[in-house]
Amino acid sequence: DSPGKKVDIAHAIAATGRYPLVRIAEVLCVSRSNLYDRLLDKRQHRSARYSKDDDARLLPLIRQICSERATNGYRRVTAHLNRALKEHNWRVNPKRIYRIMQANNLLLAKSGHKKPERCHTGSVVTLKSDTRWCSDGFEIRCWNREVVRVVFSLDCCDREAISWSATTGGINSVMVQDLLTVSVEKRFGNTLYLPHAVEWLTDNGSCYIADATRTFAASLGFIVCTTPVRSPESNGMAESFVKTFKRDYVYVNDLPDAMTVMEKLTEWMEDYNNWHPHKGLKMQSPREYRSSLLAIN
Repeated sequence: DSPGKKVDIAHAIAATGRYPLVRIAEVLCVSRSNLYDRLLDKRQHRSARYSKDDDARLLPLIRQICSERATNGYRRVTAHLNRALKEHNWRVNPKRIYRIMQANNLLLAKSGHKKPERCHTGSVVTLKSDTRWCSDGFEIRCWNREVVRVVFSLDCCDREAISWSATTGGINSVMVQDLLTVSVEKRFGNTLYLPHAVEWLTDNGSCYIADATRTFAASLGFIVCTTPVRSPESNGMAESFVKTFKRDYVYVNDLPDAMTVMEKLTEWMEDYNNWHPHKGLKMQSPREYRSSLLAIN
């Protein structure tokens, strides 16, 4: 029986006065104090929904963030809100924001998707920036049936999208080589070689496993790594970035044609790098987290 039914049965037996209360509680494994309260009618009634006086002040700000970033859950809403409140030396707790959003029907609907049961024991995340970079490509389908293909490089520590390139054609070896060159320049300046070895993690796409790509990456000082076949979890950082980017930027914006999308890509990438909170980065954006690491070191 459920705990509630057991308590009801114990209360009914205790009310007869025929058996000791202690014995009833022991046999049915229920709380003796609960039985006493029931018999003496001292049960505390549930109070009204808790609220604070300044909840009304926070609600318009929360609504504005939810309107501007419709795919953000309560944790990311909290991060954006705390940025806005920082100048007033005010900080709010995610649990409070959850309560306010729940009371005003602002929470995101649960997806209902179950995670695959496939075991993945490796770790893609690194503890220091510029230790491992990962890369992948994805497609954005426009309303006029044009397709924009994007390839990017991502740091596996701070999650910053270091560089990216877009085309309406196919992603080839030359694009990946250019991506590598620009990524190195952005992180280490105008240099032909890496100051130290960096792992380059990709899947087995033809543009990545081409001999020209692998040879060029090795010449720059990269340690070329590829995931096992049919194991997207092994490149989980890049896969997660694609999912996040499509959900928070692509699917919530107008996609009339390829030219419009390609013009917007830089704006979306910069917003992601500067403002998108990550749970794994203590709800900081990639560049906020990277700045904090540089300050420590």
